[in-house]
Amino acid sequence: MKSLLFLVLISVCWAEPHPGNSSLEHERIIHIQAENGPRLLVVAEQAKIFSHRGGNVTLPCKFYHEHTSTVGSGTHKIRVKWTKLTSDYLKEVDVFVAMGHHRKSYGNYQGRVFLRESSENDASLIITNIILEDYGRYKCEVIEGLEDDTAVVALNLEGVVFPYSPRLGRYNLNFHEAQRACLDQDSVIASFDQLYDAWRSGLDWCNAGWLSDGSVQYPITKPREPCGGKNTVPGVRNYGFWDKDKSRYDVFCFTSNFNGRFYYLIHPTKLTYDEAVQACLKDGAQIAKVGQIFAAWKLLGYDRCDAGWLADGSVRYPISRPRKRCSPNEAAVRFVGFPDKKHKLYGVYCFRAYN
Repeated sequence: MKSLLFLVLISVCWAEPHPGNSSLEHERIIHIQAENGPRLLVVAEQAKIFSHRGGNVTLPCKFYHEHTSTVGSGTHKIRVKWTKLTSDYLKEVDVFVAMGHHRKSYGNYQGRVFLRESSENDASLIITNIILEDYGRYKCEVIEGLEDDTAVVALNLEGVVFPYSPRLGRYNLNFHEAQRACLDQDSVIASFDQLYDAWRSGLDWCNAGWLSDGSVQYPITKPREPCGGKNTVPGVRNYGFWDKDKSRYDVFCFTSNFNGRFYYLIHPTKLTYDEAVQACLKDGAQIAKVGQIFAAWKLLGYDRCDAGWLADGSVRYPISRPRKRCSPNEAAVRFVGFPDKKHKLYGVYCFRAYN
């Protein structure tokens, strides 16, 4: 009697998709596992993968059955689905799905992702031409009949976190404006993990800034009175989650390497902002962005003691070798400020993209 009820339950809960329907996107899966059947296992050989913007990467994922030597039962098509987890894990972003000969990629992953398939049980995902937004955690899900299992792989990018505030001054960005501000400067809003890694590498900043999960935090390596008190312990201070539309703070941005050349333009005279923009254009380049000066400084060791205009109207200069008159105490991208664009004269940093 129990066996009969079990069979009836399966017949009610499961129906093979009709061949004419799209089983890639909207197939509903109800998980029932036979008590003594082979268990499908999905395994990621590495929990973290490191890469950089513009590179290619393979996110590892393999599947097999725990009690058999075969890859699959042969009675059901194997469905592989890759999704990206959001920072709060409340929803997932579709990346790629495959079933039989059908393949589909989504959003800005289209044309950049495919399965490696080096063996019958290989569900590893290859991502080409990595962009900053690819950073994060990915879930590999394999479904065969009534069985399924998942594995999670984190894709980390080498890069640099930097604090940013606009010309208007401190604490003037809501969350959405903060996102746009980072994008405008060749970067994305940083995650907590990226800020934490930057803090461990010595980032110390007293102004609170938005992070990608909607929280507001700031990193302190040298406790002092204006920043939580000199008797507190170093760490990443958390203001919590705030209204993304009404609350206003600075932002922490993240950028990685770039496909181009960052350089200080040798020019016979100092320039106003508009003259600086035109000088870069005349040299076959564009005026550099804040993210590009930070990437050149951190990842390439760029060092220049000359203050120069950047695209947002700020004036900065990168010091990798601290010395007298040029940031004697620390390696840093030095911030001069947002001078009068029409009357103040400085050099300029340019960026020429490679074709």
